[in-house]
Amino acid sequence: MIGGIDSHKDTIHVAVITGLGVDVVDREFTTTQAGYHEAIDWLRTQDCLDVVGVEGTSSYGLGVTTALREAGARVIEVNRTRAAERQRKGKSD
Repeated sequence: MIGGIDSHKDTIHVAVITGLGVDVVDREFTTTQAGYHEAIDWLRTQDCLDVVGVEGTSSYGLGVTTALREAGARVIEVNRTRAAERQRKGKSD
C-alpha cells in the first residue's frame, strides 16, 4: 500500500492506493498541526507511513511534509498534473 497527499489551502486529501494504483481508501484532514498529526496517525493505521508521496511540498504541502519527516516518514514530492492535461482529461480527486 502507498500513501499519498494532495495539499490545499484549508485541507489535505490523504489517500491509500495499491502498488498498481487502485484506490483503497481516502480521507480529508485540516491543514493544521492537529490535522497533520491526525493524518499521520491514520496513515499508521493503514500501514502506509514509511514512504508518502506529497503534491506541493514547497507550498500548501510544506506543513504536512515537515510533520511527516518529523514522524520518520520518507517524503517523495509528486509532480502536479499540467493544467492543459487536467482540462483535457479532468481530475479524479
